[in-house]
Amino acid sequence: MRIAFLGTGHMGLPMARNLAAAGHEVTAWNRSREKAEPLAEHGVRIADTPAEAAQEAEVAITMLAEDHAVEEVVFGDEGFYEALPQDAVHVSCSTIGVEFSRTLADAHDLQRQGYVAAPVFGRPEAADARKLKVVAAGAADVVERVRPLFDAIGERTFLVGDDPSLANVVKLCGNFLIASMIETLGESFALARKSGVPEDVFLEILNGTFFSSPIFAGYAKAIAEKRFQPAGFKLRLGLKDVRLALAAADRAEVPMPAASLLHDRFLTGVATGRGDHDWSGIAGLVAEAAGLD
Repeated sequence: MRIAFLGTGHMGLPMARNLAAAGHEVTAWNRSREKAEPLAEHGVRIADTPAEAAQEAEVAITMLAEDHAVEEVVFGDEGFYEALPQDAVHVSCSTIGVEFSRTLADAHDLQRQGYVAAPVFGRPEAADARKLKVVAAGAADVVERVRPLFDAIGERTFLVGDDPSLANVVKLCGNFLIASMIETLGESFALARKSGVPEDVFLEILNGTFFSSPIFAGYAKAIAEKRFQPAGFKLRLGLKDVRLALAAADRAEVPMPAASLLHDRFLTGVATGRGDHDWSGIAGLVAEAAGLD
């Protein structure tokens, strides 16, 4: 397929590379061009604008940080909305708000373009190894058209339904669960450490008893080693995702008091200059609140 890939950051770069390796014709764009240029050696063409990238594409994939970035790339002065051919498909892999996903679906329908929401679970190393979990939603025939692309970037695709925004609900719920896990791990490590239990011993016990998920084990190791940089997923993006989850909960009239706690924890991290740390860094805030270094 002819693919326009928009957003080649920590996640997007390996995703675009894997699509090219699978034999697709990829044109990439990134706001900072130098972050896209390493793809050239893999046969990827680098475009100067989103519109240029998408003008002959069958599929435009966005992998961007937040709603505003996607809005600019789609609808901005150099956006691809009008350049993307009719019957082409926009696949949004970004973690965005539920209402904005609905806005995108309606806008593409007006242009006779397809739209599939397909956010992914996994850190950059999973993207590099083609082990992402893809959560896809959209019209069944359109999802099937782009499904080979999901096979090129991930190891499993979950189908949620015809309404694209449902995939965004799932992604926000999943990120809320991960953030909640980090908070409770941080609290557990702080209590154990302040009570005199060595972190490496506590980590060994957790690994030998509770952990069967690599997500749990990976974040526990980062907390035990106080390894919050470099970021696989930035703390400021965690704040964005919790805000989006709270907004979705407010619309659905679902109380989520733990999400409010997490919002304040992430906001504290950003306010104290740690927005670019890994989001597991909220465990460091818990340790500081307990009087630990």
